[in-house]
This record gives sequence, structure tokens and C-alpha cells, in this order.
Amino acid sequence: MIKSTFGERLDAFIHRAFPFLFVGRLDPNMLTVCGALVSLGAAVAFAQGRFGWAGFLILFGGFFDLVDGVVARHHGISTRFGAFLDSTLDRFVDCVLLVGISVYYAGQGEAGVVALTGATLVSIVLVSYSKARAELVVEKFEVGLLERGERIGILAAAAVFDFIELALWIILVGSVITVWQRFALAYREMERLDLADRAPDVPEDRPIELGGPTP
Repeated sequence: MIKSTFGERLDAFIHRAFPFLFVGRLDPNMLTVCGALVSLGAAVAFAQGRFGWAGFLILFGGFFDLVDGVVARHHGISTRFGAFLDSTLDRFVDCVLLVGISVYYAGQGEAGVVALTGATLVSIVLVSYSKARAELVVEKFEVGLLERGERIGILAAAAVFDFIELALWIILVGSVITVWQRFALAYREMERLDLADRAPDVPEDRPIELGGPTP
């Protein structure tokens, strides 16, 4: 939602705030991989109970995720594989962060928080999967209360200010609402397309008859 809402304004801000990114010709795919590796470090920090470090690393990894597409567009080197890599590693980061949290709370004997983390993980996977499947059929599919940018921001803040359990509840509820929104939109749009497919074809050169039969 953050990227779709701000769009080109976000690109312009990144150009102004981080001009060093555009001096040379950075490989955007390498930026994507670097961001995933940094976020993997955040997951390790979570597992060790170092929540402050985890929050910092989440934000640092998010920086790479934010700028990789801007760098690619700036140099005119956006590729289908780059988009695939970015999306796939985003899912990896989403999962590994929550696994790190589960490892920590499992070690503390907090079975309830582990279960909450597992439910949150399932919900965010459904958020991304529902959109990916819908976009195979529906051309424009932008809907959702809580998308990845918001989830990462909430989790980073929770790590820094120590409200992980509350953040997990927020992400779980927001993700469930987002999945419901996407199911509702997918149903409406796919029903519309199915009705259009079932409509009888009328040849374009067939004249339209008005009124009753000619005597």
C-alpha cells in the first residue's frame, strides 16, 4: 500500500535523499539479495532475544527493498526476473522473521505466543498468495488494509519498543481482514469475467433490428 499510494513521489524522494545510489550503476538484484540477507540477520537476532538489534536490521533490510526497484527504473533495467526475485525474497523475509520470533518464545516456554506467531505466519502467506493468484486473472488488483510495508513497519517498531505480542495480534487481525477484502474483490471481478465469457457472441457485421417484423 505504501508503494502504490505514494508511487512516483516515493521515487523522487529516494532520488533526493540518497543520490549516491544513482552515481554508479548498481545491480538492483544485488540490492534485493542484500536486503534479504540483512533481514535474515534480523531473524537470528529475534531468535536470540535481541529485539532492538532485530528492529534495526529490519529497517535496514527494508531500505534495500525500498530502493532496489527505484534503482532499476532509474537505469532502465527493470526485468521480469528482478520482479520475481524481489517478490520471492519478500516472502522468504516475511516467513523467516516470524520463525525467529517463534524460536525465541519457544525457548521461553511461551506456547501461546508461538501459536499466535504461527497463525500470523499463515495469515500473511495467504495475503500474498491470494493476490498472486488473483493477478493471474484480474488485470488490476490493488486492495488491502495491511500490506507488506505496513507489516514490516509494525514489526520493526514492536522490536524496538518491545511490544511484539501486541504487534503480532495487529498483524494477524489486519492480515485476516486483508485476505477477506481480496477474496471479496476476486469474487466480484472473476464473476464479472465469467459472465462476460458466457455472454453470447454477436457478430460485429450483424445489423441490429429495431421494431417488429417488416410486413
